Amino acid sequence: MTKRSNTATRINGPARSQSGRATRPPGREVQAAAWLARHPGFVLAPLLAVGLALILGPLVTGFVLGGLALAVFVWGRAHPASFDRFAAPLLRATWRRWTVYRGRRWAQLMSDTGLTREHRHTGEQLVPRVLRVRSSSASIDTVYVRMVRGQDVAFWQERSSVLWEALIAHRVAITRHRPGVVAIVIEWELPFTRAIPAPDIPEQVEDVDLGAIEIGDNERGEPFTAPVIGGHRLVAGASGAGKGSVLWSTLRGVGPCLRDGVVRVWMVDLKGGVETEQGAPLFHRYATSMPQALELLTEFRDAMRDRQDDMREQNIRACTPSVGMPVELLVIDEMAMLTAYGDRTSVREALRLLAEVMTQGRASLFAVHGYLQEPSKDVVDVRELFTQRICLGVTAASHVDMVLGEGARERGALADEIPGDARHAGIGFVIDRGSRLPVRFRAAFVSDDDITELVTRCAPPVADVIDLVQDDETGDGDAQGERGGGVMGTTTVWALRTWAKLTLLFLLVIGGTWLYLGTGSGWFWVVVGGAIVAEYYVIRQLAREWSWEARDTWWWSA
Repeated sequence: MTKRSNTATRINGPARSQSGRATRPPGREVQAAAWLARHPGFVLAPLLAVGLALILGPLVTGFVLGGLALAVFVWGRAHPASFDRFAAPLLRATWRRWTVYRGRRWAQLMSDTGLTREHRHTGEQLVPRVLRVRSSSASIDTVYVRMVRGQDVAFWQERSSVLWEALIAHRVAITRHRPGVVAIVIEWELPFTRAIPAPDIPEQVEDVDLGAIEIGDNERGEPFTAPVIGGHRLVAGASGAGKGSVLWSTLRGVGPCLRDGVVRVWMVDLKGGVETEQGAPLFHRYATSMPQALELLTEFRDAMRDRQDDMREQNIRACTPSVGMPVELLVIDEMAMLTAYGDRTSVREALRLLAEVMTQGRASLFAVHGYLQEPSKDVVDVRELFTQRICLGVTAASHVDMVLGEGARERGALADEIPGDARHAGIGFVIDRGSRLPVRFRAAFVSDDDITELVTRCAPPVADVIDLVQDDETGDGDAQGERGGGVMGTTTVWALRTWAKLTLLFLLVIGGTWLYLGTGSGWFWVVVGGAIVAEYYVIRQLAREWSWEARDTWWWSA
């Protein structure tokens, strides 16, 4: 061996023999065993069914499985709200995982869209593997896929348009989930094909639930509601995205409260009042310039302090909305003009006043609603103090997570993919507080005639400022220990009704098993134990939902 060849050997190592290199893929039986190891349910489910059939007999096994299917069906029909929140995403994701994103169908899709690679040694076709499927709603799936070695996110994003055409989907967005894994958000269809008419104005104050004001419809065709009390609201959206629809739909929903003085609106519009002047008779205070806005904010803050003093004197922990103690609602249109783009001294003062109100105002019924286009921390320094977040169509993918929280876009909130034309105005996303999944909605379109109707019917009469001190003779003193009693009353009734329905369902399953097996069978006690465990989890979840609402509604959150 020459000196040159010895040097090459030391540097590169000995040459690999052809026998050490794979020339063919693993056998089919090995691939099948590896697939079953990744999906043990396909082995365990048949074994469980066969075991039950051998122990209980085919008839009883069929009855048990049919009873479970019937229980799921009854749950979906009897209480669709809890079913759609907890069970439907799991069932829908499982169904689509094994009907849409499966086996040869998935491999063919990847091949047709150019997302496969050929192994250069074996010639095997390497297909990206589906790891998990999440289905936050009937029209949005998130598919987590492990890429083939040699691919990156940019490679997939270049083929996103080809992928959504192949899937016959409305839109596809691809982001990096973790090293080697991409999240494919597939929007199958756009559920809102027409504008939603403005919600009707309630007739009386008693018809208004300040904890659930109707703003539009969600993607399931149900009313989309948002609270006016119990927190502060941030609405982000590009120009023309429909922020005005959210604003005016909210005011229509509280119309009788505006008329009777139960809700008072303090409006700040630093665009000169162009878009809000028509509703000026509805506003308790109105500012259209920076000096006026600072004066209004100072007065708003002072009113909050005065009410807090009154609450201490009367030993009131939290207020109930009434004429004596109305909800004071500060609405800021184009908030960036107040918090970022104005004079530096004025901006610092405005932020100081807003921070004080937003950290102390909930128990005394002082709320802030901010509307803006660019939700970055530089523009809205008090962004984290907003407890209600609504994201309409925005211009950047990063804006979605800024508004709705980290990972919201990956879970399906494709607000940056909403077209900016009039056909899609008012469409946006919120995060469901129970499941933490994004819910798509469309705010109602409120025309100039609808605003005129609101002003005509609900403008408050011209009067002196209402005294903030509430007289104990009104009989409300004993009721001040709660905040939003109507909200908590509704929540409590819902929790009790849901518990009663599900408990009755469990009792029916136990009764049917008893009729067929009797108490002497061990399987009867297995069913009883399962029902007890299910009952425990139902009670725990309902208590969690109830306490979540109480945490935002009652005094201990102040």
